[in-house]
Amino acid sequence: MSRASRAINIDDLRTLAKARLPRMVFDYIDGGAEDEITLRRSVDRYADYELQWNSLVDISKIDTSTKVMGNPNPLPFFISPTAASRLFWPKEGELAVARAAQKAGIAYSASTLASRTLEDISATAPGVPKFIQIYVWKDRGIVKEFLARAKAAGFTGCILTVDTAVAGYRERDPRNGFSIPPKVNSKTATQALARPGYLWDIVSGPKIGPVNFRNPGGGKGAGDVMGTINNLFDRTMTWKDAEWMANEWGGAFAVKGIATKEDAIRATEHGATAVWLSNHGGRQIDTSVPVVDLVPEVRDAVDSHIEVIADGGVRRGSHVLKLIARGATSVAIGRAYLYGLAAGGEAGVARAIQILKDDVERGLSLLGVPKLSDLDDTLVRLRR
Repeated sequence: MSRASRAINIDDLRTLAKARLPRMVFDYIDGGAEDEITLRRSVDRYADYELQWNSLVDISKIDTSTKVMGNPNPLPFFISPTAASRLFWPKEGELAVARAAQKAGIAYSASTLASRTLEDISATAPGVPKFIQIYVWKDRGIVKEFLARAKAAGFTGCILTVDTAVAGYRERDPRNGFSIPPKVNSKTATQALARPGYLWDIVSGPKIGPVNFRNPGGGKGAGDVMGTINNLFDRTMTWKDAEWMANEWGGAFAVKGIATKEDAIRATEHGATAVWLSNHGGRQIDTSVPVVDLVPEVRDAVDSHIEVIADGGVRRGSHVLKLIARGATSVAIGRAYLYGLAAGGEAGVARAIQILKDDVERGLSLLGVPKLSDLDDTLVRLRR
């Protein structure tokens, strides 16, 4: 049994990840923008919502199912897109995550900046819904080609991220001399040498980068993640671009990074079948509003057939249940599974999923709500 498999909670996986990774790589997972206030509040805010419960309810059968991008999902959470997963588990990266999602039967989202090809990811998880995350690029031809590849590979949903026109200022990264792919220099040599196993995995494998866009458009830095962002992302994008992409995709379409009810409405008016409330894990604008506070007003603002997906600060199954109770249709997990990936590859991701699954089932039982779809805000109170 791996060490990750013995983790009791997500924080245990975080501790294992910290012990295995060089500081610069761990801080890339763990860090946030500027003073990291959003990063901390996203987690801490859940504690301000207190729970009540129903007594003497038959809980012999617990139904945790929901839908994600129109697809049945056995659990109320699924895998959020994160870039360059080989950075955290160099041998497999996204493939380890996809395999764990496949075994759990939950949906998987692939990042535009994945370090494994769409085709390999899809082949690894053929039996679960898969979604492709994308940005608006300067070259619309690249968008069309990429979406066509995703469809051909079996991806059934598209996620447009709208909160990353420019990268947030994540101060741990320049302090650590961090880059993707990692480079050993005067700042990073001590960190790398302190984790020889990780260093060997890096140097003995192929270069880590956005492999679905090999040297796109040419230019300096086009082969790495930040080079891709600087070369290809379009800073002039508007809602018309979102509508064009929704029409180009022609299927389930989510807009990720929504922070106001007005933008949620705009998203649905421009083709979104789901609105995704997210503060990008506290990595973009600092002091942004915790997502758990935003859910009810967005849920009330959009039509009932529109899915409301939420993410941010989820470390416990109770966090998932509070987001659902507040009005989310489903919850996306990011750091929770990345800590698992960094701690132990596929086994670590599987353990993260199992921890949250057990938490959710136990939580519904203790709340006296055997069916997730019956959970609402009548059992949640904001602490005064």
